[in-house]
Amino acid sequence: MTDRIDPALPKAELHLHLEGAAPPAFIRALAREKSIDIHKIFDESGGYAYRDFWHFLEVYEAACTTLQGPEDLRRLTLAVLEDRAEDGVVYAETFLSPDFCGGGDLAAWREYLHAIREAAEQAERTMGITLRGCITAIRHFGPEKSRRTALCAAETVGDFITGFGIAGDEKAGHPRDFTWAFDCAREAGLRLTAHAGEWGGPESVRATLDHLKVERIGHGVRAIEDLALVERLAEDRVVLEVCPGSNVALGVYPSFARHPVARLRDREVVVTLSTDDPPFFHTTLRREYDALAAAFGWTEDDFRAINADAMRAAFCDEATRERLLKTIEGRA
Repeated sequence: MTDRIDPALPKAELHLHLEGAAPPAFIRALAREKSIDIHKIFDESGGYAYRDFWHFLEVYEAACTTLQGPEDLRRLTLAVLEDRAEDGVVYAETFLSPDFCGGGDLAAWREYLHAIREAAEQAERTMGITLRGCITAIRHFGPEKSRRTALCAAETVGDFITGFGIAGDEKAGHPRDFTWAFDCAREAGLRLTAHAGEWGGPESVRATLDHLKVERIGHGVRAIEDLALVERLAEDRVVLEVCPGSNVALGVYPSFARHPVARLRDREVVVTLSTDDPPFFHTTLRREYDALAAAFGWTEDDFRAINADAMRAAFCDEATRERLLKTIEGRA
């Protein structure tokens, strides 16, 4: 029996949706404040309730209707970072969507971003956690909106907004439909990631690499179904942002033991570990680590190595990377 992993182990988390990390109690309180009736998105215990991935997207977007101004996002960011810090996270990247922060309007997005960054700076001072933002288009909102999102990203790139990606319904459209947005973001100096290989299979991963030319893939786990693709990921050092608990909760895989993360790692694919939308999936990184240790016999040394890989793949400046690598590797 593998010992429990030290919950204080310093962690780096690369795949986290800010709105999706909102504690249910936080969203319920906002709904009460604003007299918004979204009681149907909660179960009897007060948690989020959904039937499948596509219903999950509907519940997610309903929860976002309570986030109506920069102050709401400031409060949300502090609540999410408090949870991450309690989980031992020293560095996090969060997906931010201007579509949920001012409807994609650049002037409104700047106000939201100021509030988010203000909260992140406060959390770094008081909780010791560093946050960076990855602006994210919503795939099922369509290519035209992805262009507006990319322009918001290009106009606010800097030391806090460092990445660009795409999330949402992987079966909506084709990666080639979003090349303009990714080319725009790349030219602005943003680093690139994209959700793929969760619902669309290995062909989704291959098309994303070919058309969007990203350096990281969100999820990507179904690449295991095509070993030539796995070899490509390993050779090109494409980093996978793996979220095992999310995949199990949504039924992509039936259990941690059946999840391919260990097989991918054994084939020298660079894997990192994240929680995706933790309260939706009733998970924390500590729970993920304990479940993976039980399933695969991974030790604290394995998790330190995975976190070091995550920090090396992080969309941050070199000074931040080296500072936090020292913490993760125990050199601080």
